Amino acid sequence: MFTEEDVKFYLAELALALDHLHSIGIIYRDLKPENILLDADGHISLTDFGLSKQPVDDQAFSFCGTVEYMAPEVVNRKGHSFAADWWSFGVLMYEMLTGALPFQGSNRKETMTQILKAKLGMPAFLSPEAQALLRVLFKRNPVNRLGAGPEGVQEIKAHSFFATIDWDKLYNKEISPPFKPAVSRADDAHYFDSEYTSKTPKDSPGVPPSANAHELFRGFSFVDPTLLDGHDIQTHLNQIPEKMPELATHSYIKPNKLSDEYEVEEQIGTGSYSVCRRCVHRSSRVEYAVKIIDKSKRDCHEEIDILLRYGQHPNIVTLRDAYQDENSVYLVMELMKGGELLDQIQQQPYSEREVSAVMNVIVQTVAYLHQNGVVHRDLKPSNCLFATTHMNPQGIRLCDFGFAKQLRAENGLLMTPCYTANFVAPEVLKKQGYDAACDIWSLGIILYIMLAGKAPFVNSSNDTGKDILGRIGEGRFELENGVWRNISSEAKDMVSKMLDMDPNRRPTASLVSHSQIYIFWKLIATLSYSCSHIRG
Repeated sequence: MFTEEDVKFYLAELALALDHLHSIGIIYRDLKPENILLDADGHISLTDFGLSKQPVDDQAFSFCGTVEYMAPEVVNRKGHSFAADWWSFGVLMYEMLTGALPFQGSNRKETMTQILKAKLGMPAFLSPEAQALLRVLFKRNPVNRLGAGPEGVQEIKAHSFFATIDWDKLYNKEISPPFKPAVSRADDAHYFDSEYTSKTPKDSPGVPPSANAHELFRGFSFVDPTLLDGHDIQTHLNQIPEKMPELATHSYIKPNKLSDEYEVEEQIGTGSYSVCRRCVHRSSRVEYAVKIIDKSKRDCHEEIDILLRYGQHPNIVTLRDAYQDENSVYLVMELMKGGELLDQIQQQPYSEREVSAVMNVIVQTVAYLHQNGVVHRDLKPSNCLFATTHMNPQGIRLCDFGFAKQLRAENGLLMTPCYTANFVAPEVLKKQGYDAACDIWSLGIILYIMLAGKAPFVNSSNDTGKDILGRIGEGRFELENGVWRNISSEAKDMVSKMLDMDPNRRPTASLVSHSQIYIFWKLIATLSYSCSHIRG
């Protein structure tokens, strides 16, 4: 499913496309997900105009399209016009928001009966604005349907669901799409199903139609004949194993072997469910890192989706390729040549100014994830890596999204306790539900470690995980003695707020980011003032 913000963007672009077609007298008539493509920047492009029609006397009468997306007036064959596209627009909206079709029976006849008569069930988790828009799109009388009135698309644009859309900027493509395809070259076909990309192209001559050929299309659901030509359907069905690997359906997974395109070299990292190795692309000789995940222990479907959707952010690791075999999934990503933030902390202490610069980048990146409904759930210095050996804070990348999760629950809470002991928030341990605030706790631990040189809930190297978790549950940590005497009150105050036992009292990542900028510039001003006095 999509978030409502994502749906809002795609529907708004789609509304502009349909309005353009309607303005030049064309009914589209085949609106469905398969006919909406994304360009390299993530903007939609409407395709496949095989069923489009310029109506005669403002109406068309053909029974055509994909039945689940047909408007009632198309199903009953009493004549339809531009309003039919707005019904299909509503079906698409419902499907994107809920993951299911609003009207779908066990066969075509039952589906058509539902379209004509069934009462639509409206999921309670949808916002009031979304529910209101769906209700006015699913008017069985096309005259009453939103978009069918004299104002046309302006009725759609003015609806409260689209209140945050700047239509002029959207038309000029000045609004960034929620997802930018991770394509590396013009002919990249990662997002196309291998069923099609593996077929041998062919161009067959057209067969002359017979006198009664038009009868073949009565009540049809269109299937490209090239997909059926020379293809024994039963043989194909018999070849499908009873239990498919879960990731086999992910369009980004390449069907060929990792070794076909990459030379796998030495191990550079390890985790609970995976190992990371350096690899070299055979043709370009460019170095990458490959994360090798044990399929029996982890389902990395969510990790791949999140990396594809948000990996274009400058401080999130970029996924280049993905492969799988019987036992493992292989995620090829950019190689972090500067190593882990943890290594840098252990090698030399950070000044408070340096801490602020690093934390600002990390927190802004987490704020971006949270704004898009993603919780990382495993933030720690070893998952913050430098892209180059220059150790520039702007080159930091957040890595390892193995525990990351899109917030989809109706109450916005997660339940599964995923964590690393030193960095886990107390509400995760209680197993009573948690949200993005758990990342703020982990950021507070990172800030504490960078300022103090040690973790807040570790007393000695002999501490067990149980000892650490027990102290986290108590919420007591040192902020006054030792190195803390030389740390600013602003930094200590930020640590206290981020490590508040009550997740509802912790600041959001956006608020922390603004505070970090404030602390950074205050330190710069203090340093400049001190230097001017020394020169004097």
